[in-house]
Amino acid sequence: MRNVLRSAVGVLALALVLPVSARAETWVIDPAHTVSGFTVRHLMISNVTGVFEVTRGTIEYRPGDPGSVKADITVEAKSVNTRIGRRDDDLRSDNFFNADKFPTLAFRSKRVQNVRAEGFDLVGDLTIRDVTREVVLKVDGPTAPIKDPQGNRRVGATASTTINRKDFGIMYNRTIEAGGVVVGDEVKINLEVEAIEKKS
Repeated sequence: MRNVLRSAVGVLALALVLPVSARAETWVIDPAHTVSGFTVRHLMISNVTGVFEVTRGTIEYRPGDPGSVKADITVEAKSVNTRIGRRDDDLRSDNFFNADKFPTLAFRSKRVQNVRAEGFDLVGDLTIRDVTREVVLKVDGPTAPIKDPQGNRRVGATASTTINRKDFGIMYNRTIEAGGVVVGDEVKINLEVEAIEKKS
């Protein structure tokens, strides 16, 4: 009987503690301090870089438990910016993102793997032009939370991956005299994310 009572007390104490320590926190991405960038080869001799200026979404995780991270991120295709207006218009056209028909690029996480001291790998589905492929984001972070001047808790993280644009139906290209192509197939993606805790 004593053992039963002792076990019951232990279970009750655990139940009182777990909801606090295991509670998942929700963080809302701050578009003003978040950039989704990309790099691609041009004419096989140099890199062109650009950003999507509007990134939104949420991140959920239990503090101290990287394996609990879940991310839901969307990027506005029309917000692409490479600093050259004519090139940006081309990227928004059907040659590339077709932003009118497919207004967003999206990433939905599925699982965490390879947890390490500085970060982890976040596996999820990336959707571009209604084509979805599994990708792996290498994440550094999240940082320890800090409070901004307004009293909001904030965290930051960096994530990167590399994709083949043709896997997502972006096939446009032109050959050059030397036998190469104008635009490379491999695209490096880098996200600099800052998020604010969603208050309950």
